[in-house]
Amino acid sequence: MSSGERERGAAPETGVGRTPDGSGRNLTFAMLDALGRAIVTGRYEEARFPTEAELAVEHGVSRSVTREAVKMLTKGLLTARPRKGTTIQPPSSWNLFDPDVLRWLLERKFSVELLRQFCELRIAIEPAAAALAAREADGAAVAAIEAGYARMEAAERDEDDALDADIAFHISILDASGNPFYRQFHDLVATALRTSIRFSNRFAGFAASFNAHRASLPAHRAVLDAIRTRDEDTARDCMRTLVADVMIVIERVERERDREDAKTRSSSRP
Repeated sequence: MSSGERERGAAPETGVGRTPDGSGRNLTFAMLDALGRAIVTGRYEEARFPTEAELAVEHGVSRSVTREAVKMLTKGLLTARPRKGTTIQPPSSWNLFDPDVLRWLLERKFSVELLRQFCELRIAIEPAAAALAAREADGAAVAAIEAGYARMEAAERDEDDALDADIAFHISILDASGNPFYRQFHDLVATALRTSIRFSNRFAGFAASFNAHRASLPAHRAVLDAIRTRDEDTARDCMRTLVADVMIVIERVERERDREDAKTRSSSRP
């Protein structure tokens, strides 16, 4: 279901309508997006999931388009059983590594807690990937990491996008690990970093701290240098520090939020 692996027309908030070329393929993916968003954001929490016929009428598409979209969603969000029809799976069964599911989930559950959970997973993945990159990366892979870092330097001069450059740097290290399983975390890492920026726009204190962290070129350079010199332990330690610094900022924001909540509760008491 990855949006990075297919092209599709954008689906409106309700209904699918016609995509630019009117093709059944694009209509199917637009329908998939509309239904996935509705499921994950809770539209059907208190309601029965519609039949294919009802969905076709509601969204103005054919039964075949609806059937194909529902079939795609049965890989995690929906389940279809004889005589029981199609029902929504509990959130514990959703594939959170699917970038579409992540995107839909962020529309529903946008919190500091979710960002912390992203970073906890990054701490488990990226230091090990950096160590593997120090051991396995060939010249082309190291050059890709260097290019990502060069983009970060350019972003400091306002010659590139800071977020895109940061993502390029981290993704190039996943690729350089040589492990296909680590490469599958591309979308997760990109989503975690983009989510961080969304939070930085909401929390002033977090914005200052996180932006300072992102702008820390020496910390990123230390990871690059360790990979260049084939120093696995240093690459692992430097990447762990890089991601852990974000966790420290998140924990600080959580403490400040808890103090504000406590003040609000105290002031509201008679």
